[in-house]
Amino acid sequence: MTEESLSAGTAAPAGAAESAKPAEHRRPRVAVLFGGRSSEHAVSCVTAAGVMGAIDKSKYDVIPIGIAKSGQWVIPSADISQWSLSASALPEVLPSGRTVTLAEVGGAHQLIVTAPNAVPEELGSVDVVFPLLHGPWGEDGTIQGLLELSDTRYVGAGVLASAVGMDKHFMKVVFEAAGLTVGPYVAVTDREWINDAEAVRKRVDRLGFPVFVKPARAGSSMGISKVDSMDELDAAIEEARRHDLKLVIEAGIVGREIECAVLEGRGASAPRTSMPGEIAVAPGEHEFYDFNAKYVEDGAAALSCPADIPDEAIARVRELAAAAFDAVGAEGLSRVDFFYTPDGELIINEINTMPGFTPKSMYPQMWAASGLGYAELIDELIYLALNRKTGLR
Repeated sequence: MTEESLSAGTAAPAGAAESAKPAEHRRPRVAVLFGGRSSEHAVSCVTAAGVMGAIDKSKYDVIPIGIAKSGQWVIPSADISQWSLSASALPEVLPSGRTVTLAEVGGAHQLIVTAPNAVPEELGSVDVVFPLLHGPWGEDGTIQGLLELSDTRYVGAGVLASAVGMDKHFMKVVFEAAGLTVGPYVAVTDREWINDAEAVRKRVDRLGFPVFVKPARAGSSMGISKVDSMDELDAAIEEARRHDLKLVIEAGIVGREIECAVLEGRGASAPRTSMPGEIAVAPGEHEFYDFNAKYVEDGAAALSCPADIPDEAIARVRELAAAAFDAVGAEGLSRVDFFYTPDGELIINEINTMPGFTPKSMYPQMWAASGLGYAELIDELIYLALNRKTGLR
C-alpha cells in the first residue's frame, strides 16, 4: 500500500492485529455474527461467507454465530459454500434447539450454549465481535448497544453512528448540519401517509419527476422504486412501506454514481480513504443499482476504480467522504456514495456504516484497487476493534 493510496493515517501493515493479542498470547477469538431479522438476512450470510473464507485462521480463532430470522442466536454451519447467494436460493440461518448467548463470566465475555434439559455449555471467551449484519436490528445501533452493555469490543460504528447511518432522513439532517450538499427530498412518516396522503403527494410533486421512493431504514436497494409520474407513486410508497413505515422520497439527480471507501485512522489519525470508484450498471436490464445487480446477477454491474473523473474531483470526493465519516461519528469502516453532476458538483447520497463485504462488494474492491487486499482489510478492522476503548469514547 502506498502513501498516495491512502489519505492521512497510518497504513495497515501485514500482521496488523498481532500487537493486540490477549495477554495470555493466544490467538484473538473473533465471533463472526451474521443473519439477523431484517430483509437483508441473505446478504448478511453472503458477507459472512466472504469474511470467513478470507480471514487468516492461523492468526484468529473464528467462531461463526448465526442469528435466525426469529432472533435466535445459533451455532451455524462453518461450511461457507452453504451461504452462497443465487436467484433461486437465498441462504438462511435456521432456528435450532440450541441457543447461543454472550455473557460475562468471571470478567470475560463467554459464549454459552443452552438447550432444554441440558447443562449449559461454555464455548470460551470472545475478544471481538465482527457484526456482519445489514439493515434493522443489526446495522442500526441495536446490536451495537447490546455489545456496549457487555463491554464487548466489536468491528464498526458505534450506537449513534450506526443509527444515524441507517436512517436516511436523519442522515441527511446530519450531513446538512455538517455543510455537506444533499439532494432535494421529503421524509414521510406512517402517520402522515395515513392521515393526509394527498398532502404527501403534493410535497412529492414539488420535487419533480422522476423520484426515488425508499424505505428510510433499509439498505441493499430493498423496496426502492424509481417513479416517473404521479400515477406510479402510491404503488411505490406501498412497496417501500412493506420494508419500513418511514420513507424518504428523493428527487432524481442527473449525475454519475461515485463511491468512496473510508477506514478509521489508527489512534488520533484522520480517517483513511480509498480511491473513488464508479458503478456501471449493464444497460437495458436495470434502471438503477438494484438488489439483483448488486448481489445476484453476474456481470450486471461493474466497478471502475479509480473513477474516470478529474484529479481535483477525486481529491474532493475523498475529502468529503472523510467529512461524512466524521459527521456521523463513524468508526471502523464506511462507504460513502455521491452523485457527480455534469457541472462538477458533488452531492452526497448516503453513508453505509456496514457496507456489503463480500470479495465482489464495492467496499473491499475499492480498497484492493487502492493497495489494501481483502484479507489485509479484515486484519486491519479487527486490529482497530481490539484496540478500541470500551464505554464512552
